[in-house]
Amino acid sequence: MTDLKARRTGVAGFTLMELLIVVAIIAILTAIALPIYSSYVTRSRITEATNNLSAYRVTMEQFYQDNRDYGPAPSGAACGIDPTTINNTLHYFTITCVPGAASSTAAGPQSYVATATGNEGGTMAGFSYTIDNNNNKTSTVPTNWGGTQNCWITSQGTCQ
Repeated sequence: MTDLKARRTGVAGFTLMELLIVVAIIAILTAIALPIYSSYVTRSRITEATNNLSAYRVTMEQFYQDNRDYGPAPSGAACGIDPTTINNTLHYFTITCVPGAASSTAAGPQSYVATATGNEGGTMAGFSYTIDNNNNKTSTVPTNWGGTQNCWITSQGTCQ
């Protein structure tokens, strides 16, 4: 009788069982969506490394065309183009460059390896991407993403 009276006056509520079912459905959806979203965010952050390494390689090739070697930079950095200017715009990675040895016919380095390393303590720790003057690419990523490969791993199990 009181339930009928509550319906007539417009005052109705949810039972505890109905609320528990809604909470359970939300928990299931969250358990499914959270890992997918986390993977998506990681993939989007990887592009910061790969895009900037590709741009750095182009800049290094332009430097080589002008100077016939890959370093040192006018600022005193080991490689022809100091990656510090790029690092000022990066959030998740730090780019470094290591020049190769000079050859017998050239005074400066004739090769280099540029590396984008995930910032320690951040969400990209454990991710590292490299490129060299021959456009050889390598990745060192967590094992669930593929470990170490001779390509750029941009998503779990996918090489570029």
